[in-house]
Amino acid sequence: MDQPERAEQRVGTVRLPYSTEYPVEWEADVVLRDGSTTHVRPIRPEDSDALQRFQMAQSERSTYLRFFAALQRIPDRMLTQLVTVDHVSRAALVAVRPGTAQEAEDIVGVTRYDVIDDRPGRRTAEVAFNIADSLQGQGLGSVLLEHIAAAARERGVHRFIAEVLPQNRAMLGVFREAGYAVEQHLDDGVVTVSVDLDPTDRSREVMADREHRTEARSMQGLLSARRVLLVGPAQGGTVDELLAARVREAHAADPGDTELLVLGDDVSWADLGKGGPGGAGSGENAQVDLAIVAAPPDEVIDAVRHLRGTGARGVVVLSAGWAETGPEGVARRRELLRTAHTEGMRVVGPASYGLLTNVPGASLRASLALTAPRPGRVGLFSQSSPVAVTAAETVKRRGLGLSTLVSAGHRADVSGNDVMQYWQDDPHTDVACLYLETLGNPRKFSRIARRLAQVKPVIVVVAGRHGSVVPPGHTVRATRAPRRMLDEVLRQSGVIRAENTHQLMDVAQVLAHQPLPSGGRVGILASSPSLAALVADAVAAAGLTVVGPPDPLSASAPDDEIAAAVDALYAPGACDAVVVVSVPVVLPRTDAIARAVAEAAARTGRTTVVSALGLHGMPDELAASTDGREIRIPAFSTPEDAVWALGAVVRYAQWRTQDHGTPVRPALREGMSDGAARAQARTLVEALLVEEPAGAVLDQATATELLACYGLTLWGSRSVRTASDAVTAAEDLGWPVALKIAAPALRHRADLGGVRLDIADAEDLREDAERMLAAAASLLPAPDPMLEVQAMAPAGVACVVRSVEDELFGPVVSFGLAGDAVDLLDDVTHGVPPLTDVDVARMVRGVRAAPRLFGYQGAPAADVAALEDVLARVSVMAEDLPELASLELYPVAVAERGAAVLHATIRLRPAERRTDAPRRALPG
Repeated sequence: MDQPERAEQRVGTVRLPYSTEYPVEWEADVVLRDGSTTHVRPIRPEDSDALQRFQMAQSERSTYLRFFAALQRIPDRMLTQLVTVDHVSRAALVAVRPGTAQEAEDIVGVTRYDVIDDRPGRRTAEVAFNIADSLQGQGLGSVLLEHIAAAARERGVHRFIAEVLPQNRAMLGVFREAGYAVEQHLDDGVVTVSVDLDPTDRSREVMADREHRTEARSMQGLLSARRVLLVGPAQGGTVDELLAARVREAHAADPGDTELLVLGDDVSWADLGKGGPGGAGSGENAQVDLAIVAAPPDEVIDAVRHLRGTGARGVVVLSAGWAETGPEGVARRRELLRTAHTEGMRVVGPASYGLLTNVPGASLRASLALTAPRPGRVGLFSQSSPVAVTAAETVKRRGLGLSTLVSAGHRADVSGNDVMQYWQDDPHTDVACLYLETLGNPRKFSRIARRLAQVKPVIVVVAGRHGSVVPPGHTVRATRAPRRMLDEVLRQSGVIRAENTHQLMDVAQVLAHQPLPSGGRVGILASSPSLAALVADAVAAAGLTVVGPPDPLSASAPDDEIAAAVDALYAPGACDAVVVVSVPVVLPRTDAIARAVAEAAARTGRTTVVSALGLHGMPDELAASTDGREIRIPAFSTPEDAVWALGAVVRYAQWRTQDHGTPVRPALREGMSDGAARAQARTLVEALLVEEPAGAVLDQATATELLACYGLTLWGSRSVRTASDAVTAAEDLGWPVALKIAAPALRHRADLGGVRLDIADAEDLREDAERMLAAAASLLPAPDPMLEVQAMAPAGVACVVRSVEDELFGPVVSFGLAGDAVDLLDDVTHGVPPLTDVDVARMVRGVRAAPRLFGYQGAPAADVAALEDVLARVSVMAEDLPELASLELYPVAVAERGAAVLHATIRLRPAERRTDAPRRALPG
C-alpha cells in the first residue's frame, strides 16, 4: 500500500482513522534475558537487504518452522511484500543490532501481523515471528509479542491468530506463557492459536516478572564489573579533565576489587579489539566490563561505538552538557541511548557520580568518591550527584554501611526502577534508599516499589515538596494531576516517604539495625518528667500509643534501679517498641543507662531508639552483643527525630502485615462476556472518534450506551425546551420528577434556581419550568435554554466520581461528596488504577466528609457497597480506555439501597501511549 498521510481503513461500517505514517512511537530499546539490550522498530522498505541476510543466516529448521517449507532465500516479490507495510492493516517490527563495517544494522528478530477480519470491535490479525538462531532462548520472542500486541491494539486489533507447527514448542510456549487468554486446536497437522490481546491480570503479572528478571540481570552486569575502562582527557583544567583525574585519584586511594584501565595510558582501542567501529578483535585479555567516560557529548557517543565487541555491559557518563542545553542536547541524549542500547549496553548518567558496591571479594569502585562507606546492608540510589556526595559522607559519619551506591545523574537510562529491581533479590541489601528528583514513569515506579516493599523497606525522598520541579537535564511528561497525586502514588507503593535526606538516614538507621516492631505500643524511658512528656506528645503525634505513664529515671540513679526500670520496660508483652531519652544536667551516668538498654534490646529483640547526651564511643548508635551477635541501636540528637523515625518504621511494619486486597474485576455487562462488553465499548469509542477526530463530548444517550458496557446505569432523563414538553416527559418517566437547567454552570445550583426536586403534578411542573426558563434566559448568555426532566431517584447522599487521563500518571480516579464545602476544601481522594478492593474502600472512607455515608447524626446509613461498586467500575473503564480524557458522574445518589448515577459528563480524545504501556521498554 502507498503511504498516504492518513488511511481511513473501513471496518464494516466504521472507519478507523489510523495514520499510515512511520510510527516512531513504536521504536523502543529492550532488555533481553541475559541483561543485554537491543533495539525494536517498525520495518522499513530499505530493510530488504538486511531481511534477506537474516533469512539466509537462519538454520534449515528455523526456516521450516517459520514458512512450513525450505526457503533459503526469500523471492524478490515476497521480500518486497514483507518490507512494505501500512502500519494499520499490515505491520511488522524488527529487532536490530549493529552490523559489520559495511552494514549499519543486522536484523536479529522479526514479527508481523496482517489483518484478516475487519468487523467492528473484532479486528483479528494473523501474526508470525522469526528469531535469529543466536538469540533463541533469550526472551526476544516474548518481547516482540508484547510490542506487536501493543501496536495492534493501537490500530484496533484485539485478537491474533497464528498457525504453528506442533514441533515448534518454543513458539507455542511464547503464546501460552504470555498470560493472555489463549485458545488452540490441532487441524491437519497445524496448531491454530487464538490470542485475545486484552491485557489480563495474568499477562500483567507475567510481564512484570520478566521485566524484573531482565532489568535485575542488566543491573547485575553493571554492578559486578571487575575491569573498568576510563575514557577521558589525560590532563588540563577543563571539567572533563578534572573528572577523569578524580577517577584516577579515587581508584588510587581505594581500588576495592576493581581493575582500572585508562585509555591512552594502559590500553588503546586497538588493544580492546577496536581500531574503530567495525574493526577486528584482539582477544579476551583486552575485554572490559564497564566504561567511565568524561568527555563532550559527541566524544561520548563515539566512545560508545568504539566499545562494541569489548564485552562492556554499560557506560557511566560523568560529564554534563546534554538535555539541559536545549533541543540539540535532547537529540544528542537520544542518540547516546540509541547507540548504547543497540550495542547491548546500559547508560548511567549523564552527570553521574558513579557506581560503588561493597560485595565481599567483588567490590566495585567506579565513582568520584575518594573513599567508600564501610560495607553494610543499605542500598542508596540518587539522581543528583551533589546529593550523592552529601549522602555518602553522611553515611560514613553515621557509620551506616552501604551495599550499593548508584548515582544516575540526569537519569537518561538507568533509573531507580532498575536499581529496585536489582535490590529485590540482592542478598547484600536489606534497606533501599532513593533520592529522586523526578518520576519519569510513576505507574512503573509504584508497581516495582510495591513489589520490593513487600520484602524490603523502601525509603524515598522526592526533591521539591510536591515533586513538581523538573531539574535541568531531565525530560518528564507534563502533568495536570493534583499535587497530592505524588503522595498517593507513594502511599499505594508502600514506601516510606521522607521529606529530606536527614529523615531518610534517620529511618535507614532504624531499619538497618533494628527488627520491625510488632505493633505501635511504645514504652518510654526518660531522665526527667519534662522529657517524658515531650516524648509522649511526639509519640501521640506520630500516631503511636504510649504504654502507661512513663516513669522518669534519673541519669544518676543507682545501677540496680536502672536495671529494674529497664527490665520492666522490656518485659514480655510490655510494649512493642522503646524510646529512651537521657539528657543529664550534671554528673552524667548515661553510660549505665545505655549499657542496660543495649543489653535488654539485644536480649529481647525489641525495637529501640535512643536520644542521649554524654555517650562515649560512636555518636549515632549504641552497641551490645548477645549470642555472638552484635546489636546496634540508633541514637538521635533529638527525641523528636527518634520518634519520627520510629513512627515511620511502625507504619511500614503495619503496611507489611495488612491485606492489600485483590484487583477489582467486576462482571461488566449482564448477559455478555467481559471481552464482548469491552469490544462493544471499543467499537463505540472508535466510531465516535471517527466522527470527531479531535475529540468528542458525549450526549446523555451515548454516555448511557458507553457506561452500560461497564455495568453502569445512567438514570433516565429527557431534555426539553418548553413547559409543555416537560410535562410530556414527566408523564413518560413517571412522577415525581426533578427539573434542572441543562447548562453545566447551573445544573447543580439549587441556590440559583437551577434545580427543583419532588415535583408531583403537571401544574407545579409547568410553573417551575416557566420560572426556570426565565431564570436561565437571564443568567446564561446563550439563547433558547434547555431543561432536563428526570424521574426522582431514592433519597441519598450525593457523591461525585471522576476520572481523568493524565499524560504522566495515566488514568486517575477521584472520589468526593457533592457540595460547595467539599469542593472548596478539596475534600477528595485519588487513586491510580488498577485499584484493589482495599484501595476502593480506602478512597470512600478517606474523605473527611465520609461520616455522612455511615449514619451521621442519626441519618440512615448509605449503601457503601453499591458506591464502591460504581467506583470500581469507573476505575476499570478508565484503565481500559486511554481515549477517556475525562469522566464525571455527578451526582451519584447513594441511598440506603443502591447508588443511582444521575448525570454523566464524558469527553473522549485520541489515545496517547501511557508511560507504563503493557510492553517492556527502556527510557528513550
